[in-house]
Amino acid sequence: MPLVAIPDASRFLTGSFMAMAVVLAVLWVIAVDLAGRRLREPRVVRRPWTIGTSVAAGLWMGLTWAAAETGHLSRLDLTPPPFLLLPVTIVVLSLLVSFSAFGTRLVDGLPLAWLIGVQVFRFPLELMLHRAFAEGVMPMQMSYSGWNFDIITGLTALPVAWTVSRGYGGRGLVLAWNALGSLLLLNIVVIAIVSTPVISWFGPTLLNTFVMFPPFVWLPAVMVTTAFVGHLLVWRALLRKTSN
Repeated sequence: MPLVAIPDASRFLTGSFMAMAVVLAVLWVIAVDLAGRRLREPRVVRRPWTIGTSVAAGLWMGLTWAAAETGHLSRLDLTPPPFLLLPVTIVVLSLLVSFSAFGTRLVDGLPLAWLIGVQVFRFPLELMLHRAFAEGVMPMQMSYSGWNFDIITGLTALPVAWTVSRGYGGRGLVLAWNALGSLLLLNIVVIAIVSTPVISWFGPTLLNTFVMFPPFVWLPAVMVTTAFVGHLLVWRALLRKTSN
């Protein structure tokens, strides 16, 4: 049984989170296929990648939803609390994805500007998080009314991507933007973790428990993972350019 209160969120908020997570999953599948096309791979090579990515994304979303739906993630009486294993799993999974053949495929097959531009999703995401705070679903410190400044990454993603695509700014601009985005992502992840009931850094009335339930579990599982992998892929592209 869940040991924390199930969030009482509006249909608009829950629907928005579900829609964004599904859209991001579909974008991963499209990106894998586009990378293959740009690498001039035959259909017989592209198809397994596309199907495999679809299955993997579906399994990950299904497993995390099930863990939240059954109340397992909210079992704070267990040691260690299952929820604290989620960020560890996300970090390991993101590293494996980014530095595997999957990550190499995206770095080789997609323009750097595309890898940057996809991070624009963090702008509407921050609007959704602020709505979650306004509805009392999420604590203030996780919104831009508190200590979450990740909206800057979303607002600057398209301008930086456009600048890079036009041949301006160069490596220095991409490095600065990716470093800033990575730090802002790390900032909100740390805030989210220390806001859980296990740590309660901001006090017992400002707790992060909503991500222990569906569909909000997809915030760390899908949206944070997408942002993290995106930054890692840009770092890979920058390092490859430096070594050439």
